[in-house]
Amino acid sequence: MKIGDSSEQSSTSNPLEGKPLPPIPLFTMFRLGLYQMGLGIMSLLTLGVINRIMIDELKVPALIAAGAIAMHQFVAPARVWFGQMSDTKPLWGYHRSSYVWIGLILFTSASFLAIQVVWQLGASIQANGFNGIAYLWAGLLAFIFAGYGLALSASSTPFTALLFDVSDEDNRSKLISIVWSMLMVGIVIGAIISSKILHRPELCGAAILTENPIATTTNLPELQASVTPLFIIVPLMVIGLSVIATIGIERRFSRYQFRSTVVEREDQITLNRALKILTASPQTGLFFTFLLVMTISLFMQDAVLEPYGGEVFGMCVSETTKLNAFFGTGTLIGIASTGFLMVPRLGKKNTVKIGCVGVSICLIFFIIAGFTANPVFLKGSLLGFGLCSGILTAGAINLMLDLTLAETAGTFIGAWGLAQAMARGLATVLGGAVLDLGRAIFQVPVLAYGTVFTVQAIGMMLAIILLNRVNVREFSENTKRAIANVLEQELD
Repeated sequence: MKIGDSSEQSSTSNPLEGKPLPPIPLFTMFRLGLYQMGLGIMSLLTLGVINRIMIDELKVPALIAAGAIAMHQFVAPARVWFGQMSDTKPLWGYHRSSYVWIGLILFTSASFLAIQVVWQLGASIQANGFNGIAYLWAGLLAFIFAGYGLALSASSTPFTALLFDVSDEDNRSKLISIVWSMLMVGIVIGAIISSKILHRPELCGAAILTENPIATTTNLPELQASVTPLFIIVPLMVIGLSVIATIGIERRFSRYQFRSTVVEREDQITLNRALKILTASPQTGLFFTFLLVMTISLFMQDAVLEPYGGEVFGMCVSETTKLNAFFGTGTLIGIASTGFLMVPRLGKKNTVKIGCVGVSICLIFFIIAGFTANPVFLKGSLLGFGLCSGILTAGAINLMLDLTLAETAGTFIGAWGLAQAMARGLATVLGGAVLDLGRAIFQVPVLAYGTVFTVQAIGMMLAIILLNRVNVREFSENTKRAIANVLEQELD
């Protein structure tokens, strides 16, 4: 091999062995997807079970419950540090796998600790109402969720970097698509598994309000006996799936040692830098505002949907957990069909607008379903909501990629990814806050929850108005210069 012959020094060659590294096969892509499937299953514990128990069974103020849970999303900027750690400080001979496994054990353990604190919070509320001791337990829960988020970042960020390391330009998009789809599959599977484990008919309707609007007569020991096994079985299942997904992958397929360390990945963008990039010009600021409004409006129901099913429809915990299966199925169908059927025929902006309108209509159906108290109507509306969410998500991603310059792709996508994570945390908190506001205004539960869904629908209409002001040509002409100025200022 000649030193100057760049044609033989490809990113996939191994100079130590003189042999090219094998391309990652399709089966291995799906194996890697098992990790994301595990994350989808785990998400059911926080935004499918704990939120329902706190808001509905324990009558914790929705803002406090949602705020505690959202802490795991607000620590998202820490992923920058974990990405840099896995780049520069290998553990046990691995740059990625060791971090993935350590974080995995920590965040699954944190989920078990979280449910134990929930039981202590519930016991305190039943004994003394929502007093100072209950606030301390809620603060401890928020602290544990912050730790959960840090551990999740410590695991998922190196995993994302591993996807970059093991793939090449010609197969990376396929790998990302498969792995992301497996996340939604995990949500569906997790909902089904959780509903089976939680199926305890005797607990249905167990929460009955007393004269004290805060206290409940929920049979806490029975509820604890039903729910706690879920927080043992599911984390062990997720650990097993994640180990199967990643073991041996880095050693066999990673190109990390043979690539430049100056290549910038999306997970290396700080929050401060993300905000500078996303507001670098009027058009980038406008598009960022659209994405922010859209994301908040799409996810405000995250913390209140399961309590809605319990309080308004009288559904058991196992039944409300299963609601996520309808949402996940609809989302998968929406995403899978959008790229092939809608975007080529309608264009990206029109596809996004249709998604926004569809989401708004389904949110109105949520309210109508509440007045009928018909769980089948709610499930059908949720399937449609997932379908429209998939259309909206796929259309927005395609539009974002159109507005992303090749020269700054990693920077711009990273900035959006971090901003989206923070927006989801804000959406969770706002959902709880608006629910508490609705309860203060209305005495009827369906109207209180309907306030959340109405605000979301209005937000979707506002997102359409903002999107109409985005000019693709002006965006392309101005963004490159604006982002270049931001990057130059950072170097000065």
